[in-house]
Amino acid sequence: MQSAISRFPVPALDELPADVRNRILEVQEKAGFVPNVFLTLAHRPDEFRAFFAYHDALMEKESGLSKAEREMIVVATSGANQCQYCVVAHGAILRVRARNPLLADQVAVNYRKADITPRQRAMLTFALKVALQSAEIGDADFAALREHGFAETDIWDIGAVAAFFAMSNRLANMTSMRPNEEFFLMGRLPKS
Repeated sequence: MQSAISRFPVPALDELPADVRNRILEVQEKAGFVPNVFLTLAHRPDEFRAFFAYHDALMEKESGLSKAEREMIVVATSGANQCQYCVVAHGAILRVRARNPLLADQVAVNYRKADITPRQRAMLTFALKVALQSAEIGDADFAALREHGFAETDIWDIGAVAAFFAMSNRLANMTSMRPNEEFFLMGRLPKS
C-alpha cells in the first residue's frame, strides 16, 4: 500500500509551470529521486518559488557556518518541533555533509548529548530558543554565542535557519508530508 505524500493534491509534473517543473527535474537528476517536499509545495507554485528562494539563500550561501552545521540546526529544531519529514530528510543530508552516520540521530533526539563541539552546542541552544521561545531571546543569548567566536552574521544565520525551518516544520506537519524512503538509509553506510 502506497501512502499519500501530502493531504493536499500533488500536481503532475506536466501540469506545473515550466520553472517549477524544471527545478523539480534538476533535483531529481542530482539526487536520483524527487524529495516529497518539492511535490507537496508544487501544489502552490508561487509559494514554492518563494520557499525555495529563501531556502537556497540560507542553506547554499557562503557563511561562517558550515553546511553541516546549518543541517544540524535544521535537524535539532525539527526534532523539537516533531517534524518527521524534516528530521528524516535533513538528517540524511546531515549524515552526508558531516560524513558521520550517527550524528543526525544524536542531534534529533538530544543535541546536548551529541558528539559535537561546545561551539556547536551553543549554536543549537540558540537555534532551539529561536524555534521554541523566540520572545525570550535577550542580550545574554548573543553574548554566549560571541564567547564561542560567532560573528554577528553567523548569529543572524543561526536564527534565520531556525526560524525558516520552524515555519517549514509547521507546513510539513500541516500537510502530513511523508518522507521519501530513500532518505532513511542515506549516509548511514559507506558507499560501495
